[in-house]
Amino acid sequence: MKQMLQYLKAYKKESIIAPLFKMLEASFELLVPIVMANIIDVGIQNGDKPYIWRMSALMIALGVLGLVCSLTAQYFAAKAAMGFGTALRKALFGHINSLSYNELDQIGTPTLITRMTSDINQAQTGVNMMLRLFLRSPFIVIGAVVMAFTISAKLTIIFLIAVPLIGLAIYLIMRITVPIYKKVQSILDQIVLHTRENYVGARVVRAFSREKEETEQFDEISGNLKNTQLYAGKISALMNPITYVMVNIAILCILWFGGWQVQIGSVSQGQIVALVNYMNQILLALVALANLIVAVTRALACAIRINEVFRVNSSMKEGAEEKNTQESGKPRVVFDHVTFTYGGAQEASLTDISFSAMPGETVGIIGGTGKSTLVNLIPRFYDATKGSVTVDGQDVKAYTFRHLREKIGVVPQKAVLFLGTIRSNLQWRKKDAKESELWKALQIAQAEEVVKKKQKGLDEKVETGGRNFSGGQRQRLTIARALVGEPEILILDDSASALDFATDAALRRSIKESTGNATVFLVSQRAATVKNADQILVLDDGKLVGKGTHEELLKNCNVYKEICMSQFSSQEVAQL
Repeated sequence: MKQMLQYLKAYKKESIIAPLFKMLEASFELLVPIVMANIIDVGIQNGDKPYIWRMSALMIALGVLGLVCSLTAQYFAAKAAMGFGTALRKALFGHINSLSYNELDQIGTPTLITRMTSDINQAQTGVNMMLRLFLRSPFIVIGAVVMAFTISAKLTIIFLIAVPLIGLAIYLIMRITVPIYKKVQSILDQIVLHTRENYVGARVVRAFSREKEETEQFDEISGNLKNTQLYAGKISALMNPITYVMVNIAILCILWFGGWQVQIGSVSQGQIVALVNYMNQILLALVALANLIVAVTRALACAIRINEVFRVNSSMKEGAEEKNTQESGKPRVVFDHVTFTYGGAQEASLTDISFSAMPGETVGIIGGTGKSTLVNLIPRFYDATKGSVTVDGQDVKAYTFRHLREKIGVVPQKAVLFLGTIRSNLQWRKKDAKESELWKALQIAQAEEVVKKKQKGLDEKVETGGRNFSGGQRQRLTIARALVGEPEILILDDSASALDFATDAALRRSIKESTGNATVFLVSQRAATVKNADQILVLDDGKLVGKGTHEELLKNCNVYKEICMSQFSSQEVAQL
């Protein structure tokens, strides 16, 4: 939690004012028992009604002042806590965005969502309660003991015995509950994971009639969460009874021994009432402290989880190169004996890959596993384990991320559109792109007709995930998005899988004619998609087993020939 308090720096004033006003409220509260004692010992004993009215008015004034101070403290505490939560959320989101795919794969999306939402909310609540109660409760306890000492030093011994015992009970309960609340947040990760998988794969679940099994599995995880929370709740619930029992025993002792003191004239009846009130104030303060500890316990557990994410640093170090020009006649992309292994994997996904791609060249990639991995190394989503990847004669590790990715237009396997409009989605690569540029990209991507059919055209709304568009429409719009700004390298990672053969062929022809000097990478399972490429790379189990044109590979590469034969008849293969 200490590491995250840096996000309160911008709210130093609020963080000081809130507890100060809470202590001021506590000061007024500590004066009330003394006023009550005077009403009993002076006003009631002497039958002095004017004095009673004056003291009663003073008590009301103390209450009003305490209320004003409390509201002021609540306002500043809430302002500081909300600011803390906002700053922490921003920092965590920025940190997560700085991580490479490798770290994101290892941490996992569900746990990141839980930590960005539930964990930060718990930490924010903990800060709010800390500012309001962390100083107030101890101040009340210590102040009540001091005030009791001014009344009777002998009876104060009861306070000095009761308060440490209550504090010890609270400490022991806190020691037990901290790990449990951390476990609760971990189970929440599992619930988010299961929920996300079922929502994303809802069609698959229903296609296999797995609703009942998935519901039972979810119930099992939810039941585990319920049982863990109940266990933690039962332990936390012991706090109030234990503190109440101890305080009430202390009150009994005050009344018992105080009665003897009244008889011998050491203290007055009003002072005994004041001592009982101080003990009750201690009780309320410690109950509030107990609730604070429960909230802080949860906040600490969440803070540990949030800090775990902050401690994860990107394995990729950003380069400094921001200016680079392509030398005439030189390759645009070069893979030099590249081997890549995913974090935690025992076997390499790519092994000893070497090839070069010239400006204006179209490179088709087909075959078994490793195709997407290969193209992901170009924009440096991952770093090669061995070997090097160069763009325009410069190792990709030397570029700044922004400069490297400004050169590249990427269309991933899964077509993703974001909430907004068609225009806002198309302008992701180039914010100031003119309308003519957008329509040109749409025309190349065979998406012009899709947009024209919409009532609002480019300003048509896009719902979350682009769910108001078909799969093929989403793919064409994501291709258009990558084309805006005329990237030097265009990567199409199996991005036409939802298109019919005619549209796919028109798209490839349009890209070939319109991208000019750009180097295009076509990843596909279809031999028809890559057959006209200037160079085709054939992968088999992460190894480059063939490289050349369609005609060359049909003669020299058995893997490529088998792919073609599996998709076309012998006569069709001969005519390709």
